[in-house]
Amino acid sequence: MEVARKVASTVQAGSLAPSREYASWSSNNLSATVAAYTLTSAMGTGLAAMRERFARGSGGLSTAPWPYCDVPCALGRVADVESVEVPARRLSRNNQLVSLALAQDGFTEAVRASLARFGSQRVGMVMGTSTSSIDRTEAGYRHRDDDGRFPIDFQQPDTHHPHAPGAFSAELLGIEGPSLTISAACASSAKVFATANRWLQQKLVDAVVVGGVDTLCLSVIYGFHSLQLVAPEPCRPFAVDRQGISLGEAAGFALLTRDDAASIRLCGVGESCDAHHMSSAHPEGLGARLAMLAALEDAGMTMAEIDYLNLHGTGTKANDATEGMVCADLLEPHTLVSATKGWTGHTLGAAGIVEAILCIEAIARGFVPGTCNTREHQAEFDLLLDSHSTNVKTAMTNSFGFGGNNCSLVFGSC
Repeated sequence: MEVARKVASTVQAGSLAPSREYASWSSNNLSATVAAYTLTSAMGTGLAAMRERFARGSGGLSTAPWPYCDVPCALGRVADVESVEVPARRLSRNNQLVSLALAQDGFTEAVRASLARFGSQRVGMVMGTSTSSIDRTEAGYRHRDDDGRFPIDFQQPDTHHPHAPGAFSAELLGIEGPSLTISAACASSAKVFATANRWLQQKLVDAVVVGGVDTLCLSVIYGFHSLQLVAPEPCRPFAVDRQGISLGEAAGFALLTRDDAASIRLCGVGESCDAHHMSSAHPEGLGARLAMLAALEDAGMTMAEIDYLNLHGTGTKANDATEGMVCADLLEPHTLVSATKGWTGHTLGAAGIVEAILCIEAIARGFVPGTCNTREHQAEFDLLLDSHSTNVKTAMTNSFGFGGNNCSLVFGSC
C-alpha cells in the first residue's frame, strides 16, 4: 500500500512526465547504463576490501557460530554490522547493513549528484530482499513481556514489513520518486534490474537506484537446514563432493541511468517462472533455459558473444546438476564460467546484485573470480577454478530462486 500511494501521489503531482533532458532518447538505445555501484559482503566493506580479498584468494566464509543457533554450518557474515547506528524506528540488521553499504565507494555522493541533476522525484528506488527485517521480529519475540507483547523498543511499524530496507534506502539517499520492493526469493535483486530498465524505457524516471540486501537470521538458517540444504563446511559449487549451501549476507547497490557517458551497459534481461515446485527447480531446467535465452535475445546476442558467465551455483546436488545441464547445452567453449558463492556465501535476496556487480567488475577491471573451495568439479563444461585476469567485454549472470523465479542479466562495455 505504501508503494502504491507513493507512485499515485507522484503521478498526481505531474512529476512523471518525461524530462526534457531525455526527450530525444532513441528507441534503438533503450538499455540502462551503470553510473556507479558498491558492494559490501563477507568479502569486505566496499569494493576495495573485496578486491583485496580476491587478490589474496581468501574467501569470506567462516564456521564461527551464529547467536542462538546450533546448526553446524559455514556462514558469510559481514563484520561490525551490529555497531552501525540507525534511527530507533528503523533498527534492524538489514537496515544497519544498508547504512553501512551506502557509505562506501562514493555511492551516496553519486546518487545525490543525480538528484541534483534530475530532481528528487525523477530518481527511483528498486530494492530486492527476501528477509527484510525478520531478524528484528525474531528478537522481538525473544523479548516478549509477561503478557506476550513486544516491548516498546520493538514496536516499529516502519521496520516490521517487507518494504523496510527499500524505504530506508530511499530515505537515506533523499529519493522521492517511485519506490518498489521485489521479493522473489534468490532472484529478488536480479529482477530489480529488469524493473529499473523498464522504468527508464518508459521515461518514468531519469535514474534508478537498484539494490539488494539480506542479512543472516535464525529463520533463514533453520529454514534451509530443515530442507537439508545447509553444508557443514564452506560450500563447494559444482564440486564432486559438494554438500550444500553456505548462507551469507550482503548489501549491494547500483545507479542506473540512460547516460551514454557511462562505460558499462545493462544489455539484456531475461525473466521466467517455471512454477514447478516451491523449493525445487524444474528437473530439466526449463525455467533457467528460458531466462538465459530471453536475456540473450533482449541483448541481441548469442552465447558465443558472452565472455564470462557467473553461475547461480549454490553448491547443492540438485541445483548445480540442473543448472549445469542447461549451461552444458548452451555454452560456447571460449566462455569463462565460474560460481562465486564459495567466496561470499549464498546471500539470498541480495545474491542477484552481488553477482551482477561481480560481472560489472569483470568488465571494468578484467578480473574473473574462480570457483572458491572447489578443487574437482562435476560440471560438463570447463569450470574456472582459479581466478583469472583477462579482457571481458560481455558478462552474464544467473539467479534462480524458490518458487521457480528465474532471472538472467547480460552486461557489456559500451
